Amino acid sequence: QVQLVESGGGLVQAGGSLRLSCAASGRTFSRYVMGWFRQAPGKEREFVGGISRSGGTTYYADSVKGRFTISRDNAKNTVYLQMNSLKPEDTAVYYCAATGTLDYGRVYYRADEYYNWGQGTQVTVSS
Repeated sequence: QVQLVESGGGLVQAGGSLRLSCAASGRTFSRYVMGWFRQAPGKEREFVGGISRSGGTTYYADSVKGRFTISRDNAKNTVYLQMNSLKPEDTAVYYCAATGTLDYGRVYYRADEYYNWGQGTQVTVSS
């Protein structure tokens, strides 16, 4: 089990940037695939992006590809989501998620594949 705490959300104008961080507890962070999801009001939670245990493989939703970048620092037990060229439709609560795997290169993109979740951080993009 790992506990996750997101930070870095806020209010930004369209075209701006934000960097979200997700700090994980414990000493086994490198055993977890990490993902970012978001949920806008009245909508289902959707996958944003994921990163493998090693950080060598990433996968993004088409809606954010080319604008968002996931990275991780296993020494700091932290995963990041750099968000550039933000749009009003990016407004949502952003969640960090983790799931253990033996596969160094695997990335998961379904919410039901993740067993540990943070509390979320609000991102609001104004037009």
